[in-house]
Amino acid sequence: MTNQVLLSSLSSVEKEVKGLLVGNRIPRDYFVTKGSGESDITVHAGSYHLALKKAGIEMCNIMTYSSILPGIARKVEKPAYLEHGAVMESIMSVCNATKGEEACAGIIYGWLYNRKTHEKFGGLVCEHNGTYGMEQLLKNLDDSLEELYRNGFSEKYYLKNIERITEHFVPRKKYGTALVGICFLNYVYPIFS
Repeated sequence: MTNQVLLSSLSSVEKEVKGLLVGNRIPRDYFVTKGSGESDITVHAGSYHLALKKAGIEMCNIMTYSSILPGIARKVEKPAYLEHGAVMESIMSVCNATKGEEACAGIIYGWLYNRKTHEKFGGLVCEHNGTYGMEQLLKNLDDSLEELYRNGFSEKYYLKNIERITEHFVPRKKYGTALVGICFLNYVYPIFS
């Protein structure tokens, strides 16, 4: 939507309000992380928290997104310091399991490029988790990305630069959690007025 169209759609009352009109923020820099944890006490404040700790994001309040990467997104190294209590928005796969089960979590993502101009459009991400083993996890990841790509993107775009991130282990304690995440660090805010 152009600025002119957007501004012309405002009512007279809305036009009297002063301030900036901004669009939805767009995630930009991200890092990839993973971890696992186990506990004899509980999942949430136990094995899940310990998996976050191993992934280096335990000090953050985790929020999860659906599975789309904007074209401006770029992968960076995980920062050495993250603010305690900060909101960490992410695309995450989490598998909780019990003693003796194989906890498997994975993410696959790839980038869409315009077939005519070869310009980067954006990314597709799929997450899977389960206690079914790594072979099945990898198959599910590949099949899901292919299905997502074929149903809405394959005519106009080609898909490349595919990456897989996985974490798996068999907990020896009562509860276990494996997780992988794409974690966003900053955002672009489009300004319309």
